[in-house]
Amino acid sequence: MSASSPSVFAPWQQRIYAQASASLAAGRLGHALLFAGPAQLGKRDVAQRMARRLLCNQPGADGEPCGQCRGCHLLEAGTHPDYQLISFIPNKEGTRLRTEIVIEQIRELSERLSLTPQYGGAQVVIIDPAEAINHSASNALLKTLEEPVPGRYLWLVTAHPARLSATIRSRCQKLEFRLPPQEESLAWLRARGHAETAAREALDAARGHPGLAHEWLQGNGLAVRREVATDLAKLARGEAAVADTAQRWSADGDLELRLRHAADLVLADAGRLTDPARASRLALWFDRANRVRDLLRTTVRADLAVVELLLAWRDGGAAGEGTGGNRK
Repeated sequence: MSASSPSVFAPWQQRIYAQASASLAAGRLGHALLFAGPAQLGKRDVAQRMARRLLCNQPGADGEPCGQCRGCHLLEAGTHPDYQLISFIPNKEGTRLRTEIVIEQIRELSERLSLTPQYGGAQVVIIDPAEAINHSASNALLKTLEEPVPGRYLWLVTAHPARLSATIRSRCQKLEFRLPPQEESLAWLRARGHAETAAREALDAARGHPGLAHEWLQGNGLAVRREVATDLAKLARGEAAVADTAQRWSADGDLELRLRHAADLVLADAGRLTDPARASRLALWFDRANRVRDLLRTTVRADLAVVELLLAWRDGGAAGEGTGGNRK
């Protein structure tokens, strides 16, 4: 979702942007903001649009950035000295990106915010994903949040606000993104060129999340979901080998998506059951599948973790149930 113009915002983005803009105009915009809500709803886009609003040298009468001044051009080029986006950086060896935001990054931003803005206006730092800030970096960040400087803005973007310390959350003004109503989501998906039937299927599979539904409709997300449902049903009936299935799931870049679909399908099955014991077993397997998803961000061998997960499904998690209606 592009944030180059408010007209291209999805309706749920526009509501948050209008709220934040009104707070800015009224002088009530906190120096620390928490952009929180499900992933892929465009939180960073709204934060970056607000940065443009603050750093434009010649905003319009409505406060919107002009898009033509030096500040706007520097932001577009990614070289504005008073704006910084903090995310994952390469490890010391330069072989891959870190999976955490580390204390050195937070110390650097603190030093940056202590300096006078080069353009004499505001300074904006965005941290995304904020839940990736590690413990020592979190303590350093808290000190910065507790010593605000006028005109300096520090914004945290997260899909998992509960992973941030309660103290950090309490120091931030919260802008909460929520899943929009179904009809609004469907209208947005249709406007992206998706057929009604496909849009409804994808939105239902994504549990009402339009961003996910759009991604799956653009790619192979729904096909992967159907494949996962078939695989789990075959494993439950003893018609497929665990090792072969795990190897196939891990062989391409769709493992995280497969695990997400597996967890969602099993959760849906658990919700339809009247047998509390079976529902409980499925719920436990759902939790286990999500833990394996978390392991993908570590150095643990993904293929071994998936083998153990699918063995648990075959040997007990399935509880005699299929998925997605494929019960035998």
